[in-house]
Amino acid sequence: MAEAGIQRASLDLTHVLYDSSSHVSLLMALITLSPILLMASYAVLAVFTRELTVVHMWAGQFLCEFFNWVIKHLIKEDRPVDSVGNGYGFPSSHSQYMAYFATFLVLHLHFRHRFVSTGYWIVDQVFRIALHAAFITWAAVVAYSRYYLAYHSIAQVLWGVFIGIAFAVPFYIVTELVPTRCPDSLLGKTRLFILTNPVSTWLRVRDGWAVWPDSGTEEQWQAWQKEWKRQRAVEQKTKTT
Repeated sequence: MAEAGIQRASLDLTHVLYDSSSHVSLLMALITLSPILLMASYAVLAVFTRELTVVHMWAGQFLCEFFNWVIKHLIKEDRPVDSVGNGYGFPSSHSQYMAYFATFLVLHLHFRHRFVSTGYWIVDQVFRIALHAAFITWAAVVAYSRYYLAYHSIAQVLWGVFIGIAFAVPFYIVTELVPTRCPDSLLGKTRLFILTNPVSTWLRVRDGWAVWPDSGTEEQWQAWQKEWKRQRAVEQKTKTT
């Protein structure tokens, strides 16, 4: 039973208004909700892989969102006159969110991650470029959806993208690039401490990319395939005896 005098607000994280007569508008509404899925993905990856890079990226995403909140409440710029959104509009948080995500990930794929080669250099390069383009396109479409659905002005969207990129680049450099390229630096020693202290050891935090170019994905698959074949051979032998 609701208590009298309590002012209640709506937590409208998944509430999006769109033109019900337009399939494009519906598609944009679905795309504009896609960033919400990333937080669940971060949590799953952090718990399942225990990769320090994933934890850093997730922490940076939270910091970027907090930075967006601070800017909004400092500048206090309203949304467009015909906007259907609530609260301040500068900068677009969705645009900033996705720009950070795409920038950090592309930098990681460029500087550290290496997929298992297909044996053809040109195919490997085309695959990497296509993957980078896919993340950038996703971020760009989400940003555009905020303007298309009348939640932000073009300027608010573009500033959101710019701030997201401007936040991601130095954050990646400080947390990933410098520590891994300069292990004897203060940042490198800090990363080493994070990986080797008793708490991190107990939590099984690791840096797979320091050992394998693909963080151990191929190594784990090879180990699985070897054990899987061994077990199948044992099963076949049992059936024939």
